[in-house]
Amino acid sequence: MDGNTRRAGAVADLRRCRHAAAAARLVMQHTTHTLLAGDQAAAFAAEMGLPLGSLETEESRGMHSMWLNQRCQPNFRQQVAPDPRQSCGPYRPLPSSTSTSTSTSSAGDSASGSGGSSSGSAAAAQQGQQQQHARWPTAHAHDTIAMVVVAGGSVAAGASSNGAIHKVPGRVGDAAVPGGGAYADSAVGGCGATGDGDTHLSFLPCYQVVESMRRGLSPQQAAEDAVRRMAQRAPGYTGAVVAVGFDGRHGGAAHGWERTGGQFTYSVASGGSGGRVEVVAVPPLDDL
Repeated sequence: MDGNTRRAGAVADLRRCRHAAAAARLVMQHTTHTLLAGDQAAAFAAEMGLPLGSLETEESRGMHSMWLNQRCQPNFRQQVAPDPRQSCGPYRPLPSSTSTSTSTSSAGDSASGSGGSSSGSAAAAQQGQQQQHARWPTAHAHDTIAMVVVAGGSVAAGASSNGAIHKVPGRVGDAAVPGGGAYADSAVGGCGATGDGDTHLSFLPCYQVVESMRRGLSPQQAAEDAVRRMAQRAPGYTGAVVAVGFDGRHGGAAHGWERTGGQFTYSVASGGSGGRVEVVAVPPLDDL
């Protein structure tokens, strides 16, 4: 994202192209669109001169084989049959999860008229609760790289991610959505995020961080406010944001990393430090 023009470029569900960030920048520079996806995004990348090829490795093939042998665990599906904790599918929605009704029934109605539905609803609720905390991300298994750069009065931000391991095919995470994984405004600053990208898509924390700094919060305060909101509303959330002001001040906030045996850190380098990289350790928020 270019903080001067507020223009952004992104690719999602990108196939056969390892240069995802470069492809995203080409979308910003050479189209009036913001987001391209799937095979068409790969075709655009090739048209712009980026190489395509297989991204499979012996390691990735082995990981996939192991996942299949472990009955496709971990698994991000919920409220489906067969039980995604035990089966690789194919799946179908549980009966109770197909209803879009928002009406409220009395206890008598439920008992007399929807015994099967109530049972299905209970199963769906239990399955959904157990699937909610899929084993992702962890301190040692997350792959979003976000960066904010301040130079010559301009701010730019970007994010790149391979996405949650063993995700449902077609899933798009926060790295490809402006305001989710990254955001920039040269008049204010920028933000980068990592962690639970699906929660980030519900809250757009990087957009919020930049707008909070616009209202006068420091980068540290803005980062803590964004993470606190997500942690309070999304049980089991694991993630972090880094905020950078247009003047180079920075701060970060994180939640949930300690549960997975680690601590969130981010790196800072500047001309003032001669390019020396400082690693900043971020303590977990403890006042939720």
